[in-house]
Order: sequence, then structure tokens, then C-alpha cells
Amino acid sequence: MGEAIRQGLELLQQRKAEIRANGLQIFRPWVFLITDGAPTDEWQSAAAAVREAEAGKHVAFFSIGVGNANMDILKQISNERAPVRLNGFRFREMFAWLSGSLQRVSQSNPGTEVQLEAPKGWASV
Repeated sequence: MGEAIRQGLELLQQRKAEIRANGLQIFRPWVFLITDGAPTDEWQSAAAAVREAEAGKHVAFFSIGVGNANMDILKQISNERAPVRLNGFRFREMFAWLSGSLQRVSQSNPGTEVQLEAPKGWASV
């Protein structure tokens, strides 16, 4: 998990550089981590990279725990935004929420903060 997070953030930065090189504006990209477990590798440096990226407004990082996911570790990884536990296997509802949220953001101006609707029907607290 730690290596996947680090690699994902690195690939995202490369892609953002390509987009900027083509003169396009960039919305703050969203990164979703969906897991049903816990890291099996060193994850603390990945958590630090997530915190740095969030603090610099480079990404918005969301973590979703499924089943027996270790929510305590997810809290440490996604420090800026509390992790959410998926209610059962309501992936369809989660992706519908994600699609609607991204649509709202895409209709705004880059750099503008958009208030997201709270997860309903797919998340348990």
C-alpha cells in the first residue's frame, strides 16, 4: 500500500506536468485509496507524502475502508480528510456520489473551493 501510494502520487505529478506543458488548467486532482485491509509494507513515508501533497493543495486524498480495513492506519494516511467506511458493499452508491461530486467540481473554476455533499447511503460512521 505504501509503495502504491508513493507511485500514484509520482505518476500524478508527471501527468500534471504534461497537462501544464500543453497550456491547460488543472483542477486539484482527487486520489482515492480503497482497501479492505492494512499495509504490508512501509507506509509511514507514504502518509507523510500524502500530508505534504494535501498541505500544498496538490491533491485531495480520500480513503475508503471496506470490510475489515484498518481504519486507524487509514486515519494516519489520510490525515487531512477522515477515512470513510463503506457501508457493506455499496460501491454503486459510492461511485454515484463520486460522479456527482466530480461533476460539481468540473463546473467550477480551477482553484475554487467546492462544497461537497456528505456521503449518504454508502458510508457508515
